[in-house]
Amino acid sequence: MARGDAPRDSYHLVGISFFILGLGTLLPWNFFITAIPYFQARLVGASNSTTRILSTNHTGPEDAFNFNNWVTLLSQLPLLLFTLLNSFLYQCIPETVRILGSLLAILLLFALTAALVKVDMSPGPFFSITMASVCFINSFSAVLQGSLFGQLGTMPSTYSTLFLSGQGLAGIFAALAMLLSMASGVDAQTSALGYFITPCVGILMSITCYLSLPHLKFARYYLANKPSQAQAQELETKAELLQSDENGIPNSPQKVALTLDLDLEKELESEPDEPQKSGKPSVFVVFQKIWLTALCLVLVFTVTLSVFPAITAMVTSSTSPGKWSQFFNPICCFLLFNIMDWLGRSLTSYFLWPDEDSRLLPLLVCLRFLFVPLFMLCHVPQRSRLPTLFPQDAYFITFMLLFAISNGYLVSLTMCLAPRQVLPHEREVAGALMTFFLALGLSCGASLSFLFKALL
Repeated sequence: MARGDAPRDSYHLVGISFFILGLGTLLPWNFFITAIPYFQARLVGASNSTTRILSTNHTGPEDAFNFNNWVTLLSQLPLLLFTLLNSFLYQCIPETVRILGSLLAILLLFALTAALVKVDMSPGPFFSITMASVCFINSFSAVLQGSLFGQLGTMPSTYSTLFLSGQGLAGIFAALAMLLSMASGVDAQTSALGYFITPCVGILMSITCYLSLPHLKFARYYLANKPSQAQAQELETKAELLQSDENGIPNSPQKVALTLDLDLEKELESEPDEPQKSGKPSVFVVFQKIWLTALCLVLVFTVTLSVFPAITAMVTSSTSPGKWSQFFNPICCFLLFNIMDWLGRSLTSYFLWPDEDSRLLPLLVCLRFLFVPLFMLCHVPQRSRLPTLFPQDAYFITFMLLFAISNGYLVSLTMCLAPRQVLPHEREVAGALMTFFLALGLSCGASLSFLFKALL
C-alpha cells in the first residue's frame, strides 16, 4: 500500500527496472565462475586451446593456476575495499555518476573479455589479464551495488526483494547460457564468443532501465527527496511499510494505527535530542542497531563462498562417462544452485521468518557451517587426504538444494530486516552498511576456500 499522496507504480515499471538492475549487478560474477571450463582450457597452454572450450569438466588435474580459488578471491577483495569506500563516500560523488559510470565500465571490461576469445596468447599473460579484469569489474560492481542498495533503502521493501530476486536470476541466466553453449553444436570458439557477449546485452538493458527511472513518477517520488523528507512524510512511510508488513502481507488497520501512534510519541520524545532529522545519520549509530543482522549476513556468505565454486565445482558424477557426466556439474552445481538461491530470495516476498528480534536467525545461520564438510566428503576425484563418504550423485544434489535455498532466503531476509531496525532517515546508511558486510562475508569465504581445497 503506497503513501496517501504517492503515485502508483504504473505497470510495475519501477519494480521491473530494479529487478533488471539486480540482474545486471551480478551478471559479470556469474558469467565468470560459470565459464570455468573455458578459462581452464585457455590456461592449459595447448597450441589451440580454444578448441577445447566448454568440453572439459570444471576442475581437473590441469588446474595448475587454481583458477576457481583465485577468481573467487580476486573478485571479493576489491569488492570489499570499494564497498567500504562507498559506505563512507556515497555522499561525495553524485549518484548518477556512480551508477552510470560503473555500468559503463563493467560493459567495456566485459567487452574486452569477449574480445579475448579471438586472441591467442600464452597462459601466463591470459591469466594476468583475466584476473585484472575480474578485479576492476568487481570494484565497479561494489560501487554499483552500494549505490543501488542505498536507493532501495528509501523505497518500500518489496523493491529490495525484487532487486535481490534479479540478482538470483543472474546465476540462472549464466548457467543456462553455459548449457546452451555446450549443446549448441557450433565450433567452441564461436559458442564462447556468444556466451560472453550475452552479459553485455544484460548490462545495456540495466543502463536503459536506470535511465528510465527519472521519467517514472513513482521512482521520482521516493528517490528525489531521500533524507530530507518532512517528519510527516517519514511517518507516512512507516504506515505504508507496516500496512504491507514490509513484504506484501497485509496487517490489520488496528495494528497500523497503534504502531504509528507509538512511533509518533517516540519521535516527539526524541525531538530535543534530534532537532534535525534531515541531517546526515551517524554510521556508528546505525551499526549499533543492525550489527547482529550484519553479522548473520557475513556468516551466510562466508559459508557459501568457502565451498562454492572452489569445492563444489570439483565434484563429478560417480556414473560412467557420458552425456550426464559431461553436464552433471553445470546442471547440479551451477544451475541447481542458482535456481534454488533465486527461489530462496523470492520467499521473502511472502513472509519474513524469523523476525529481527528472534535469536533463531543466528542459529539457522550457524547451522549452515555443516555444509562445508558435507561437500568436501562428496565425490571429488582430485583428493589426497579426506575420504569420500557421499559418492552417489543424489547426495550432492540434496546438499546443493538445501545449501542454495538457505543461502538465498537468509541473504534476502537479512537485507530486508536491516532497514526495519533503523529510523526512516537512517535506511540509506543501513543499506550501504549491509552492502559492505555482504562484501566482507564474500571475502572471508573466498579466503577460506584456499584452506578447504588444501585439506582435500
